Amino acid sequence: MTYHPKSDFMRVMIERGFLADCTDYQGLDEALVKGTVPGYIGFDATAKSLHVGSLIQIMMLRWLQKTGHQPITLMGGGTTKVGDPSFRADERPLLTPDQIDDNIAGIKQVFAKYLDYEAEVPALMLNNAEWLDGLNYLDFLRDIGRHFSVNRMLSFESVKSRLDREQSLSFLEFNYMILQAYDFLELNRRYGCLLQMGGSDQWGNIVNGIDLTRRVLDQEIYGLTSPLLTTSDGKKMGKSASGAIWLNEDMLSSYEFWQFWRNTTDADVGRFLKLYTELPIEECERLGALQGSEINEAKVRLANEVTALCHGWEAAKAAETTAREVFEKGGVGDDLPTLTLDAGELGEGISLAQLVVRSGLAKSGKDGKRLIAEGGLKVDDETCTDAGRMFAAADLAKPVKLSAGKKRHALVELG
Repeated sequence: MTYHPKSDFMRVMIERGFLADCTDYQGLDEALVKGTVPGYIGFDATAKSLHVGSLIQIMMLRWLQKTGHQPITLMGGGTTKVGDPSFRADERPLLTPDQIDDNIAGIKQVFAKYLDYEAEVPALMLNNAEWLDGLNYLDFLRDIGRHFSVNRMLSFESVKSRLDREQSLSFLEFNYMILQAYDFLELNRRYGCLLQMGGSDQWGNIVNGIDLTRRVLDQEIYGLTSPLLTTSDGKKMGKSASGAIWLNEDMLSSYEFWQFWRNTTDADVGRFLKLYTELPIEECERLGALQGSEINEAKVRLANEVTALCHGWEAAKAAETTAREVFEKGGVGDDLPTLTLDAGELGEGISLAQLVVRSGLAKSGKDGKRLIAEGGLKVDDETCTDAGRMFAAADLAKPVKLSAGKKRHALVELG
């Protein structure tokens, strides 16, 4: 990156590794220097919580506000009814309006942790259903549809990759990019929004919105994308062996969230500190360069900083304390993931293989049996290779700790 920014926001984006591409570096930079720039990111409501894959976007909005500008969190109450086809092999399942509203209520919880909606320049929480739900189809086709070239839409990588694989792309999905472009137009018209941000897979959609707004309103607006993050071992950010790393506490405990960051690969520590914490760049680089056992303390610092932003310092410190008890002293810890069994459902007892699956340490009975047979499972810190070992109510009179490898633990107790 050879561009030398004048604005604080662009400097942060470049220095900390947030920037993949920008439609006009100089134009955006000058707008940011000149005055307050409202910028938005859209979030479709496909689940009750966002996961770690969305955290890079949330941090971009946070930095936008911290550098004196106005972040807009746009809930996709309208666009979720269509579903973004970008780089997907199949159509998203269609959700009912009630499901979408429930998901939006869940997603909103996390933004209040990162953004200030009551500041002097407040963050805005908007929903595109506000202008999409009432659209008249014929008017929309005449006023907006005529600005889109189907030839050009077919050339976008997100659509092209689907068609090249001869996978069906419905007319419903094909409309998604027009609706997203229309969002940018409406946000500019209603709120003076000058910037749309998103992952680099959204580049085509962002460019469409810029073109449409120029044509209809003759306004100069900008787009900025972040890299699509993978970990150094090539895995997609946001997923782990046990599933998605959700941001809402009711979907994933703060301890499990903390553990995800504590288990970061050595090579990713410096990069993740820059992206997901607010520690000074020099400190991120110093911690990321540590070697041997010292890198583990850098990972604890990463886990604490990220967890504190998402769940609060108390949760971060509690997770660290539990981890130290579990790993260093062989203790049980207070907030390990816990499987609570009802005495009535135990009957004659429950097998170790079933407990491993029920507690989330294995995805299936087959996986659980293999883990146990290969000596990868400990019961109260003792290796156990008998998948058929039975646990009756008396065995669970006090909590039993299950450990899969060194890093994944769960408690089993009677309710």
